[in-house]
Amino acid sequence: MVSDDATILKIKHEVLTEVAKLAFAGELDEKKENIPYEMIPGPEAHFRCCIYKEREIIRQRVRLAEGKCPGNRESSNIVQVINSACEECPISSGYVVTDLCQGCLAKSCKQSCNFGAITIGNDRSYIDPEKCKSCGKCAQACSYSAIVKIQRPCMKSCPVSAITMDEHGVCQIDESKCIQCGQCIHNCPFGAIASKTSIVDIINAIREGKKVVAMLAPAGEGQFGENITMASWRTAMKKLGFADFVEVGLGGDMTAAFEAEEWAESFKEGKKMTTSCCPAFVNYIKKHFPELVGNISTTVSPMCAVSRMLKAKDPETVTVFIGPCIAKKSEAQDKSIEGNADFVLTFGEIRAMMRAKGVELEPEENTSQEASVFGKRFGNGGGVTEAVVECLKESGESTDIKVARCSGIAECKKALMLFKLGKLPEDFIEGMICEGGCVGGPSRHKAAMTAKKDRDKLISQADARGVHENLKNYDMDSFSMHR
Repeated sequence: MVSDDATILKIKHEVLTEVAKLAFAGELDEKKENIPYEMIPGPEAHFRCCIYKEREIIRQRVRLAEGKCPGNRESSNIVQVINSACEECPISSGYVVTDLCQGCLAKSCKQSCNFGAITIGNDRSYIDPEKCKSCGKCAQACSYSAIVKIQRPCMKSCPVSAITMDEHGVCQIDESKCIQCGQCIHNCPFGAIASKTSIVDIINAIREGKKVVAMLAPAGEGQFGENITMASWRTAMKKLGFADFVEVGLGGDMTAAFEAEEWAESFKEGKKMTTSCCPAFVNYIKKHFPELVGNISTTVSPMCAVSRMLKAKDPETVTVFIGPCIAKKSEAQDKSIEGNADFVLTFGEIRAMMRAKGVELEPEENTSQEASVFGKRFGNGGGVTEAVVECLKESGESTDIKVARCSGIAECKKALMLFKLGKLPEDFIEGMICEGGCVGGPSRHKAAMTAKKDRDKLISQADARGVHENLKNYDMDSFSMHR
């Protein structure tokens, strides 16, 4: 069986494309049951044990493409497990003895075990999984490093230990812990974890003649090459049926300007705060550090800022954010944040819609600029801090503020623990759950370092307008920038 990521992505994107084609044609309800049979005609299976399991997985992926949960279950969680795909994962978590075992006379592994889980065979040691408590003492005691801990990739990748296994070995997501970061999705070798999509709802809104506006994340610049500019995106989105297109780097400018005011005021009061633009980071605080919720910035995210601006002009506007982030879907789903984006698409999902209509991103001159350089770099690790500090400078406020720039869950956890204990040396925390910031998001098209050269080149072509100078072009009094 082939289970590499290229095969997983090919299947996922093919399903999304087929769903999008039928949705654009208004034939989804009538013909969606044909998709598994057209994709898996048989009689031989290609990547699973049989064509029946392959078709069942396709059916569940169609449900996810419709924004539904697989298996007819009810859940508001964006990240979902496809049980029929997970059942084939052969990995069970625990400690195992490898071929490096020398059957030494010291028997240090057996001596270290307090649970009688280790026996000595003719040539090596053995661990009884029924008795093993996964304490790890045997691995520490082995002089040959012959004992290793085996863990499912999804469980290993989850930064908040939200994934467990049921009695059948199928993964379960603890929604009370899950921060919807999506790291597990691309770390599952069997493609058994995926997210709900809004493709069908967006296509239906376009077909109904609604004013649907596409909004591209700052992290999108450079993801598709040095010649794919904001102008390229605007042209492609209009061909796809969107009424307009906005660069969300503009929202980065908006968030930075208002967060700078908030930081300056809090700094004078001696109140420490965290950023609020990374939804996975906000989810992390709400679920794992609830005592710090009152210290989250009340300034809305760039996505929400641009959405509110558009809706202030026309309340009937349907706003669609495009980026590399899974957690943004949970932010859009949170109805307590008024005026936020209606829908969120990953790069893979928007490309599926484009394939369905035969639309390509084509090179165009880099003549369109709606954001300052600081807004454009908002998706970089440390980009929020750089933008806020720039706004403080432009306003003549103190820039002596110290910021813990946290990139990745480990740094975020450390800073929040210090904050919780009253030992945080910095004044503010910039929290980005993905390493490197939004550019390292789980649904990126290219790795951040691979795209860096193209991204830097495109951003270097922008003019040197300041953040506040740029915002003078927009009616900032027509909507609120706070939750």
